[in-house]
Amino acid sequence: MPHLDAPGWLTPAQRQTIHALAERNDAAHGDGLLGMVLSGSAGRAYATEHSDLDVIVVLTDEAAASRTTAKSPEVDEIVDSWSELTTLPPFGSEHWWYRWSYAWAPVLLDRTGGELARAVERQASLDPEEADAVLLDHDRLDGWVNFGYRALKNDRDGRDLEARLDAGESVPWLLDVVFALAGRVRPYNKYLPWELRTHPVAGWPAEELLDLVQRSLDGDPGAVRETFPRVRAACAAYDEERGHTRTSDMIAGWGDELAVFG
Repeated sequence: MPHLDAPGWLTPAQRQTIHALAERNDAAHGDGLLGMVLSGSAGRAYATEHSDLDVIVVLTDEAAASRTTAKSPEVDEIVDSWSELTTLPPFGSEHWWYRWSYAWAPVLLDRTGGELARAVERQASLDPEEADAVLLDHDRLDGWVNFGYRALKNDRDGRDLEARLDAGESVPWLLDVVFALAGRVRPYNKYLPWELRTHPVAGWPAEELLDLVQRSLDGDPGAVRETFPRVRAACAAYDEERGHTRTSDMIAGWGDELAVFG
């Protein structure tokens, strides 16, 4: 039976399910089984009584060719080929959304001498060029400034509903910015509080950012105004580390319109 490195928080029943899955895949694929990763709520000690197991089974390309994801009430057995695991879908592409499923996900089995574990970590991180692409090429930073600007103008002009809509719509753009500046893929909404509390983002204490997010969703113009200097400071620090001024220049390009941020 393959030796598994299962996290201590799993229940005996969960361990039994995972071991049975490993034995089955080992018997079916032998050396074609490269490893297993525990994703989902169970992989992050965040499960409830309604949660199942999400196990990513990593196979050689040849072994994976005849396999598809299998679902049951106890476990979702998600098949990834080695090529899929080591390919990094760019922001906005069809499979971008899947990258965060690897974030902080325990590696149960690694038969690649550590290459699999490194590939898992790489999926959920952004190198500098990827971060620049999210922030600038895909306009997530400019988009956040734009929605914040619109929210504050609507508030100034007494358009409460319009201000609320724009402030709320700014939040996904803000989260893309915060995590891209940190070199990380933005988490799924379900895991946002969990990630901020268990894996803090420098400069954005969990409760402070969550408060800004909640208040923005509630249409509070004060939250948008408070967020702006923090984003600008984070961009300046990011630019200094990157050795360019691109994010700061983008914000500065708004010129006198930035006065609405107070």
